Amino acid sequence: MANDDLATHLPITLRPDPKRVAIRPFTPADDSPHAAVDGRPRAQRIADRVLALSAADLTIDLKRVMSGLSEHHRDVNMVLRRRFHEVDGLLIDHCSVSEEQALLIGAYFSEEYAFEAAALFNPSIVAHPDQSGVQPGARRFVLSLRGVGEGHVSSVTFRTGICDADGSVTVDPPGLQAVAPRIEKIPGGAPDDPGVRLFCEDSRDLSEVVIFPITINQRHGIEDVRLVRFVDDDGNVTYFGTYTAFSGEAIRQEMLRTTDFVTFELNALRGDATANKGMALFPRRINGRYAMLGRQDHENIWLLTSDDLYNWTGGTRIVSPRWDWEFVQIGNGGSPIEIDEGWLVITHGVGPVRNYCLGACLLDRDDPTKLLARTTYPILQPRAEERYGYVPNVAYTCGAMVHGRTLILPYALADSFTTFATVPLDRLLHAMA
Repeated sequence: MANDDLATHLPITLRPDPKRVAIRPFTPADDSPHAAVDGRPRAQRIADRVLALSAADLTIDLKRVMSGLSEHHRDVNMVLRRRFHEVDGLLIDHCSVSEEQALLIGAYFSEEYAFEAAALFNPSIVAHPDQSGVQPGARRFVLSLRGVGEGHVSSVTFRTGICDADGSVTVDPPGLQAVAPRIEKIPGGAPDDPGVRLFCEDSRDLSEVVIFPITINQRHGIEDVRLVRFVDDDGNVTYFGTYTAFSGEAIRQEMLRTTDFVTFELNALRGDATANKGMALFPRRINGRYAMLGRQDHENIWLLTSDDLYNWTGGTRIVSPRWDWEFVQIGNGGSPIEIDEGWLVITHGVGPVRNYCLGACLLDRDDPTKLLARTTYPILQPRAEERYGYVPNVAYTCGAMVHGRTLILPYALADSFTTFATVPLDRLLHAMA
């Protein structure tokens, strides 16, 4: 039974919208033993067909493409021209083309992707890097969300909003556009596994940013970003987000890094602790070292420390299943939050019939291997009207935020949609034993 009196449920529901689409790169499959014709790969044959069009047919085809895309996207010419230059000399032989030919070839190697058509869930929240113009006592925030689209592939999308001084929450409506990032490999990365840098300056609002799978290790999903506002010893602020990359055969932990939510870097984490889900970085170093929560054994919460932000090994088991609603497993619900009493960790527990509930625990501020207290009952679980969706009986979060002495808790239900609750910190701590 949950401590339902702890949480105040807010009248906010964020649901998937299939009309939100981005133009992303498309590369036609070319893996059949019969794919090559006269030594020309499939991509080259597509380009050759465009180049063979008459001037009249070229104009008609391009007009039809531009008319369809311009209803949902800005700067379509720029997007298609950029895509042509990405394939010219790489997927296809370098060629001299007219502007119309370049745009139409770019269109044939692009696709519209409804990145949140099926689900919008597993949120994480941090303070926005820009607090200008916010009323005293209020705070602007960034919310990351897992959007699921075609093929059950997960991408990262964002919202912004305001927490007011009274604890009320407002989420800004998303923009009508969604803009794919400009992508570059990070120089000097591992030849077989380079990181990527994403430039999102074409987005006019953070809700227009979408980060979809890019590398072979992500091709089936970027899942469950756990954002944290990290303050280093010199005072510099960086936003990190650990997430699960799914290749279709294997999962691993990777890290998103940004200072402004305009330019992002995505890199793999390494070490024997990074081959499972659910890692979450502490918001500062502890005793001079980076610290991370993990669940490398699928069952318990572990504490890891490292001198290298991207390399994690070993660890100490610090929280194990104890109550019936977490007998199957316990995991973190985002990065630890530093409060006066210690490190507050939102947890999820998995109980009978694979029910996911949310709880909390408190770790010692100087030595987080010490568990000080934990909730004996869930602080939040799906209510009767919220139980069913893509995955029944699931309440889940990837990160909360404390505003004053109030916990702002965005959470997902049934792996389908997202809502919010607030919990007074003093009431939450009183419910721990």
